[in-house]
Amino acid sequence: MKRALIIGAGPAGLTAAYELLSRDKAEPIEVVVLEESDKLGGISRTVEYHGNRMDMGGHRFFTKVPEVNAWWDHMLPRQGAPAADDIKLHRRATLLKGGPDPEQKDRVMLRRNRVSRILFNGRFFDYPITLKADTFRNMGLGTTIVAGFSYLKSILFKRRENSLEDFYINRFGKKLYSMFFEHYTENLWGRHPSQIDPSWGAQRVKGVSISAVIKNALEKKFGKKNRKVETSLIEEFSYPKLGPGQLWDVTGEEIEKLGGKILRESRVTRVIKDENNHITHVVYEQGGKEVELSCDWCISSMPIRDLVGGMNDVPADPARIAAGLPYRDYMTVGVLVPKLLLKNLTKLKTIGNIVPDNWVYVHDRSVKMGRFQIYNNWSPYLVKDLENTVWVGLEYFCNEGDELWNMADKAFARLGIKEMVTLHMIHSEDEVLDFHVERVKKAYPAYFDTYDEIDRLVDYLNTIDNLYCVGRNGQHRYNNIDHSMCTSFEAVKNLLAGDPRRDNIWSVNTEKEYHEAK
Repeated sequence: MKRALIIGAGPAGLTAAYELLSRDKAEPIEVVVLEESDKLGGISRTVEYHGNRMDMGGHRFFTKVPEVNAWWDHMLPRQGAPAADDIKLHRRATLLKGGPDPEQKDRVMLRRNRVSRILFNGRFFDYPITLKADTFRNMGLGTTIVAGFSYLKSILFKRRENSLEDFYINRFGKKLYSMFFEHYTENLWGRHPSQIDPSWGAQRVKGVSISAVIKNALEKKFGKKNRKVETSLIEEFSYPKLGPGQLWDVTGEEIEKLGGKILRESRVTRVIKDENNHITHVVYEQGGKEVELSCDWCISSMPIRDLVGGMNDVPADPARIAAGLPYRDYMTVGVLVPKLLLKNLTKLKTIGNIVPDNWVYVHDRSVKMGRFQIYNNWSPYLVKDLENTVWVGLEYFCNEGDELWNMADKAFARLGIKEMVTLHMIHSEDEVLDFHVERVKKAYPAYFDTYDEIDRLVDYLNTIDNLYCVGRNGQHRYNNIDHSMCTSFEAVKNLLAGDPRRDNIWSVNTEKEYHEAK
């Protein structure tokens, strides 16, 4: 029996494993997944601590790709009855007839309202910026006028887009860019937007701009049916009852039912090629011992830098490019408090009348915090005592080995809690009931340093006939979950058909229309 080795048990790796096992094929394939950690889901995992669950990074499940939606529905059917908070608040929920009741079953996907805002100068602004009276009132008349003229100038005098800074200014004007993008982007990446490739904005912000916001507002106001909605403007999304990691835990169970193997705490250290540039073996470390495993195919979602760094006989140029690819790491501290001081001035009902946001982008130059999540609003089942506590995730961006990353857990938690006081989220540090710290390596593939040479590296990787690179880190591309899954769909189709192409795998999430217009 031929063997497919899959490196990484995140969304891309597990999707590839399940697809290989469940699709029709001429002969059975042995599928083995190698995962460095003891958990499934990669950055899309869920961490439980004292009965409260943390989402590593915040994951909205939204796609316009029918194949992905059908896949999610199969693993976690959409809710057919109200969730706990919907019942308590007498809040209308989007239900699927015949779907499971989240009060009775765990294997269910909830439908949730999307609320993400920016905290700037102590005030909330919608993200993306909306044309509401509150927006102009919070900005003030003078700033609104300056922002308006700045945007008009950006329309009349388009910049050549050599950087992410150019990308943002062309779509929002220099004033709004300086208020809502410049500091946050530099905090996220550790580099000024003028040093970052504009393709990051093309992938993550896609069609969002002031003109898109105006168009969306007008269509919504005048009730246009079947209006096309940009990804960043969606108003509702799906979310697993017990957090994003639940989807991948369920997927792992299904893989094992179909005969697949998932080897946890198995860190890949080397990839061995023969003289024909064909991968013959993968070496992984487990329990302090090295194990060598042969393979007929290798599907990799591990960081390209590590993949190429562990290969033999790589030419100097692709080796240099891979070694220079940068990443940004991530730290978060979950903080449990009785309440938040932030006032809910929206019309949205919440338990305890907390602010309704899933996450809030922090654009305050007096703190290091990049975002905070309010887990109560993602799913009522993430919080042990929903009625009496608020479970908040404070998010920080850093580089592995830097001062922030090397902080002891208590010191890092103390920093975050002090910044909660600075941002007037709580009165004092004494209010904190509990906390828990998590770190995520290589959470964000970055778009600078040797990234602008990545096409030459991809050309080399494509010469390895039995290698398929998938997922966010496997392609060094800031993919969403659905994009990562789509790369695996394409890879498995090619593998099973004996199709030597790779362009369809690498082209996922490069064309704007790929997942927005279906």
